[in-house]
Amino acid sequence: MRKLINAPADVVTDALRGLAAAHPSLRVDLEGRTVVRADAPRPGKVALISGGGSGHEPMQVGFVGHGMLDAAAPGEVFTSPVPDQILAATLAASGGAGVLHVVANYTGDVLNFRVAAELAEEEGVEVAAVRVDDDVAVTDGRRTAGRRGTGGILFVEKIAGAAAEEGARLERVADVAREVNERTRSFGVALSSCTVPVVGEPTFRLGENEIELGIGVHGEPGRERVAKIPAAGIVDAALTAIDADVPLRGAEVALLVNGMGGTPLMEQYIACGEAAEWLARHGATVARCLVGPFVTSLEMAGCMITVCRLTPELTRLWDAPVETPALRWGR
Repeated sequence: MRKLINAPADVVTDALRGLAAAHPSLRVDLEGRTVVRADAPRPGKVALISGGGSGHEPMQVGFVGHGMLDAAAPGEVFTSPVPDQILAATLAASGGAGVLHVVANYTGDVLNFRVAAELAEEEGVEVAAVRVDDDVAVTDGRRTAGRRGTGGILFVEKIAGAAAEEGARLERVADVAREVNERTRSFGVALSSCTVPVVGEPTFRLGENEIELGIGVHGEPGRERVAKIPAAGIVDAALTAIDADVPLRGAEVALLVNGMGGTPLMEQYIACGEAAEWLARHGATVARCLVGPFVTSLEMAGCMITVCRLTPELTRLWDAPVETPALRWGR
């Protein structure tokens, strides 16, 4: 295992210390493991809270800031944050207008956010929750009951975050988040595995000429393992699976080509070009496009294709100003 770390047990704390040094717009609690907007709580504003296992950076800690999350609770690598963390983030960000929990559909996250919401409500904080389950590859797995939450989390948090920033009420922000989730689908492909520091060996192993279609963000197995194929074939497999679930013809879409952590940007742009051509051939229009490593799996090589079918209102909210470590435009 070759990693730029000190000790495997300290990677999350050390990474959060660096996050705090790099981004003074964030308030980082190393002991409590929370990341909060420095200007939180914002009185009268619905607060968005999310969290999940570390190792997916910039998700979620890199999505904290104006126009997205008000706070995040990072767990250990690929492990859900505990309820006390989520509760602390919720209370730190609550401005009196209610809190929306954005929860990826993994068993630990769902249970722990539910407990934290109950504890927050005992403290007088109104909490709504939206579960993100955009992955079309696998409907049930070791960590989920139903579809997994993957790249669609970015779209949910950006668009619902914009609604909250504009002063929308909790019910409206939650409805926007649910609408985005319903209109978003993802499919991931692994070209290599990744190594969790405390484990010290790859999560899974691929043969020299193999790739995994439909992987999850924790290295969970996908639909099938196949002989390696060119970028055009990988993109075709991803978008064919998405289109079979929710037809894309005639839609205006936001396209995310997401690197899994170990994929050069050049290769991500190759995938983006193939995706744009595929969508055009199949009658869809790419209205917005984002390329980069936003929802990662440590050093895994591969990509995830995420498509959100836009409406004029969702496009407007997507274009609204955002200023976080990972996304910045309009300010």
